[in-house]
Amino acid sequence: MISAFVDFREEVVSRRTKFLLGKARDRAHVLVGLAIAVANIDEMIRIIRSAPDPQSARDALMGRDWPAYDMAPLVALIDDPRHPVSDAGIVRLSETQARAILDLRLQRLTALGRDEIAEELNALAVEIADYLEILRSRIRIMEIVGNELATIKAAHATPRRTIIVDYDSDVDDEDLIAREEMVVTVSHAGYIKRVPLSTYRAQRRGGKGRSGMATRDEDFVARLFVASTHAPVLFFSSRGRVYKEKVWRLPLSAPQARGKALVNMLPLEGDERINTIMPLPENEADWDKLDVMFATRDGNVRRNKLSDFVNVNRAGKIAMKLDEGDAIVDVQMCTDRDDVLLTTTKGQGIRFSVDEVRVFKGRDSTGVRGISLAKEDHVISMAILRHVDATAEERAAYIKMRRAVTGETTADEVETEVEDTGLPETSLSQERYAELSALEQVVLTISQNGYGKRTVAYEIRTTGRGGKGIVTMIVNDRNGPIVGSFPVETSDQIMLVTDGGQLIRCPIEGIRIAGRNTQGVIVFNTADDEKVVSVERVTDTGEDDEAGDAPAEAGDDAHPSTDVPDAG
Repeated sequence: MISAFVDFREEVVSRRTKFLLGKARDRAHVLVGLAIAVANIDEMIRIIRSAPDPQSARDALMGRDWPAYDMAPLVALIDDPRHPVSDAGIVRLSETQARAILDLRLQRLTALGRDEIAEELNALAVEIADYLEILRSRIRIMEIVGNELATIKAAHATPRRTIIVDYDSDVDDEDLIAREEMVVTVSHAGYIKRVPLSTYRAQRRGGKGRSGMATRDEDFVARLFVASTHAPVLFFSSRGRVYKEKVWRLPLSAPQARGKALVNMLPLEGDERINTIMPLPENEADWDKLDVMFATRDGNVRRNKLSDFVNVNRAGKIAMKLDEGDAIVDVQMCTDRDDVLLTTTKGQGIRFSVDEVRVFKGRDSTGVRGISLAKEDHVISMAILRHVDATAEERAAYIKMRRAVTGETTADEVETEVEDTGLPETSLSQERYAELSALEQVVLTISQNGYGKRTVAYEIRTTGRGGKGIVTMIVNDRNGPIVGSFPVETSDQIMLVTDGGQLIRCPIEGIRIAGRNTQGVIVFNTADDEKVVSVERVTDTGEDDEAGDAPAEAGDDAHPSTDVPDAG
């Protein structure tokens, strides 16, 4: 508060000084005209006497050059760009000066009057120079502020009644922040905000919900999670840096507000962008039990303990060393029981166990090879999948039984790799089929020309790290390169964006499940000169609940459900 008051007083002094400087310059401008008139009094009188009227006399005085004599430094100090002194030492009178000369009383032409003009001019010159020095020096301004505050204190100070004593306890700003659950919302364009979870009241099932973020037409909500005000959040950038903020430091906004741009919150440089936002457990002592996996555009991967990122200052620090031209694609938390899936723009994918990548002790390494890339190919996405202990025969049998149950097999599909190996067919018991079904994950793949498909993760077999991978989607002139690949649930929705600013939002369930070695179906019918540049899994934030809670359907139970935003 004291700092804000001092800043206010500093601004007051600056404005007051500029005002006084302007008045002094205006007065000096008139006096310079009078001084020039006194120095050229005979010529002035001749012009005035020969003029038929005051207007003509004024125009005649302004229309000719006058020697500046020793007035040149004062004219420069006045700093009027309309009436400068020429290199020849002459100057033209302004209309203000000409009027002042015509209004000049004869008594000012005496020696005493001329001395008064000179003395006032000299005093104004010193005054103007002092004002300019004040405006150029913050030290002078702070001296004036200090003197004014001292004067105010001397006039109005009263003895302090409160005793101030030293307090040796460490109290941080965070200690004063109440623990409260917050809904953090991030948009595709990089706007972030937090809203108290209590704002999203519970509604009956089937309610309309309420707006989670006001976005522009070309933007949409891309990430939403619930975290405590004291929970830390890591921001990983494309340039391999990591930034850390507590949730309470994120901008607090109304549900309908857009939020604050990340580029205005974090010290990002140039084309640096935030690729991954990772909410973390509040207790940093547990971070040593968690791992993070990095994936880069050039196919490198690295695994670190999450505890390596406990100490991150406000300016950020290096999270991963990158080769020239490389960039971080994604960063995700993982365990030893997970698999890593890397997908490239040319449709190649490789799946390997997390423990294939050793835990690195430092942050200044480029990591190890995750996938061997073909020429002009690069990694477009990384996904963390559950590891399932199933043989190739079991996976082939499961896929065959699943297609028979759901009727998803189509004539244009190419046989899966498991079936192409010539392995003997095996049958699954109902218990084993149910077990594999419960652990099943489905991977969505979208191409640049708007084609996409869902593929059962069992079709992408686990191999060793560093290979060329297998085909996850056919890349040809029809499909174009891959732009995104990640696990999805049937209830999810996705948002696709083209380089022309067109957007489409569609449910996942409308995209068919097909084998990995297929082309997919049309998801976004793009224009001939447009291509899909981004695909995001989005959370349905709904519309404003203007009509109140929607009643439950007939036959539904009357118990309310807590329809708060999805934390996923």
